[in-house]
Amino acid sequence: MRKIATFFRRVASGSLKRFFGNLNQVHRETGKSRVVLFFDMVYCMFHYGVGYLEYVTFGFAYKKKDKRKTFVTMNDNIALVRRLNDRAYYEVLDDKLLFNRRFEKYLGRSFVDLEDGFERFEEFLAGKEVFFAKQTRSFGGIGVKKVRLSEYPDHRKLYDELMENKMHLAEDLIVQHPEMDTLCARSLNTLRIVTILNDRNEAKFLYALIRIGNGKTDVDNITSGGMYTLLDPDGTISHPMFCDKTVSYYDAHPQNGKVFAGFRVPFFREAVELCKEAAFVEPHMRYVGWDVGITPDGPVLVEGNNLPGYDMAQNHRFHDDGCGMKAVFEEAIRG
Repeated sequence: MRKIATFFRRVASGSLKRFFGNLNQVHRETGKSRVVLFFDMVYCMFHYGVGYLEYVTFGFAYKKKDKRKTFVTMNDNIALVRRLNDRAYYEVLDDKLLFNRRFEKYLGRSFVDLEDGFERFEEFLAGKEVFFAKQTRSFGGIGVKKVRLSEYPDHRKLYDELMENKMHLAEDLIVQHPEMDTLCARSLNTLRIVTILNDRNEAKFLYALIRIGNGKTDVDNITSGGMYTLLDPDGTISHPMFCDKTVSYYDAHPQNGKVFAGFRVPFFREAVELCKEAAFVEPHMRYVGWDVGITPDGPVLVEGNNLPGYDMAQNHRFHDDGCGMKAVFEEAIRG
């Protein structure tokens, strides 16, 4: 009955246009009959709890039953969040100001709450040329603005504008490591490092993605046109980048031509250790996706997410053995 209910929820919340768009895409890639693919996609939605977007991302059209069973699905991920994360503490990660205050030790930058008044904001601006203003509950790069003070000689007017747009958090600009700049200099190219605090009170590293801006915006978020790939355990890029917006894979950056394969993230080991240490700060939130920036002096936290992604890390182009990551998750939970 749960599978039936989940199936109809997916159908109700989905888009027929996107469903058939994805079906046609898989048809072009595989050469398989649209009718066969249609029934297989519906079967996977019902049997595995995999939506049509995941069907494409996971490469299920190429996989048999033994491989399909190795993937973490949306239902698995939600169940894991419910088990490990206490809803009463979601605010610690959902509210960017609360997050900054709780994890200030790992930020490597100053910040101010504009609701503390104009005078505090003016003090924060002293000596700065640029900063980031953020809505405290925004996500996906929405509600984030890079502010250049040369464009705002009247600080009071700027303050009023930010308050009106509910951008109550002002933060120092994170200076990016020069090697990370070679990937895309316009945006902070962040890592998404996922950890689990298991029942043995051990902080376990699950996986790390690297996200890169498209060179057209100041953020690297996937929803804003950025691209991503799964990192090797030593922080090296071995697989192409994928962009949801273009539904395309890239071996080199489309704007600057930077070849991705072989790039190794500086301070990667330190970034993983930082996240494992931060995992103990709020033990009621035991399954977290940490966004990490790499500076010339080492890694810093950008924010935390209480519903870490499960699909991007399981993109079928990132796993040469054709398997998903269910075994990795289960091992981390068991310790």
